[in-house]
Amino acid sequence: MRTQRKADMRRLRTLATATAALVVVGLGISPVAHADPLDSADTHAHTSDMVADPFYEPPADLPAQPGAVVRTQPVTIPATLPGADGAWPAAATRMMFTSRDVHDAPAAVTTMVIEESGPWRGPGERPTVVIAPGTTGQGNHCAISLAAPSGLWAGVDPDPFLSANQELVSAAKWHAMGARVVVTDYIGLGTPRIHSYVDRVETGRAVLDAARAARALAGASSPLLLAGYSQGGGATAAAAELHPTYAPELDLRGAWAGAPVADLQQVLRQIDGTLIGGVIGWSVNGMVDRYPELRTVVGAALSDHGRATLASLETKCIADVIFSSPFLRTSDLTVDGRSLDQWIAGDPLARAVLDDQKLGRLTPTAPVLITSSPNDDTVPYGQARALADDWCAAGGDVTFRSTPVPALAPGWTLPDHFGPLIHDTMIHDEVTPWLISTLDGGGRFGCSVA
Repeated sequence: MRTQRKADMRRLRTLATATAALVVVGLGISPVAHADPLDSADTHAHTSDMVADPFYEPPADLPAQPGAVVRTQPVTIPATLPGADGAWPAAATRMMFTSRDVHDAPAAVTTMVIEESGPWRGPGERPTVVIAPGTTGQGNHCAISLAAPSGLWAGVDPDPFLSANQELVSAAKWHAMGARVVVTDYIGLGTPRIHSYVDRVETGRAVLDAARAARALAGASSPLLLAGYSQGGGATAAAAELHPTYAPELDLRGAWAGAPVADLQQVLRQIDGTLIGGVIGWSVNGMVDRYPELRTVVGAALSDHGRATLASLETKCIADVIFSSPFLRTSDLTVDGRSLDQWIAGDPLARAVLDDQKLGRLTPTAPVLITSSPNDDTVPYGQARALADDWCAAGGDVTFRSTPVPALAPGWTLPDHFGPLIHDTMIHDEVTPWLISTLDGGGRFGCSVA
């Protein structure tokens, strides 16, 4: 057993290195200026309005219908991995569609639809697989649809930025099987507005509306599968529980929520001071933008340094956060040395906004697989397990699996948070077979926890 575990860890490190090395570089320049989201009552008159490409500028009259296709653009995706047996370069369509924000107003979202290139190799009808990306950033140039064709999107804004197509492996895998693959952005990524980082309503709706738009583009329906990890895991979990009321017409067969952000307060508390602690600023920026009434408590909490840091983070991608502000502690951003979590806990309105982000109060009607590692140093295992318990208690169809990856470098995120992803989807891939097994739509899995 010990020998096997050592071998698995060697394979994990090798795959992680190879995946990073095989991405092909592309370049994009997006000149914008920094601004403080707390400086003005008009939270949209700053960098979040600057788009990296004219395609991402929505029309003045945005269709109100969720999932309506606004515009499309043909794209070729040359970036792939050795051994992928689909047809590459892949033909794809970059698409803008309508979703609904947390206040139910129309919002533009973009996505990449990778067209099928061969017969479906699984059971039944060819599925549409919507991949909800993990954390990419808050700047508009962090949209994964920008990085998808070449593998990377880089430039200066005026600071250097770097955004990678981190869903390359999963997209290539499903494409090689003959599925129709959709890799969606979220509200405020690519398009104007601040991205509402890990907002359950907006990310969940974006996933479902991407499926609606892909169906409209194809002119036909198909069985739907959802897949995501980390921020993407929270988005697929949110989509699964929103599906019965928000998009019941979609033929959702199964969803995988890997390391889902189910209880945002627990996640923010855990990542404070870790390698990617700066992403807390994205969540705060997004909440202040969507709930301007939070300006008072956040404005009172932040020092001048804290305000400047949050303004800078608004244009950062995840790689930029790792290089520019690793191990950021929010206690260093406040006027009195208390963490932002402590400030929020002391304000009833802020607590209510954060509490509304908790998943598990609605129940999916399609089977959901949740995976999580007890040693995840970024998205706590306990809140993922609690989500499974809540859904099971409400009659949901849930399979929960613990990922047996040992703690390697707590606080450094990459091995202990992304290691389980590599384990579950590459070394011992149980996710893909599980999702495929849901396509017959003929039975229930029940509740299973292991």
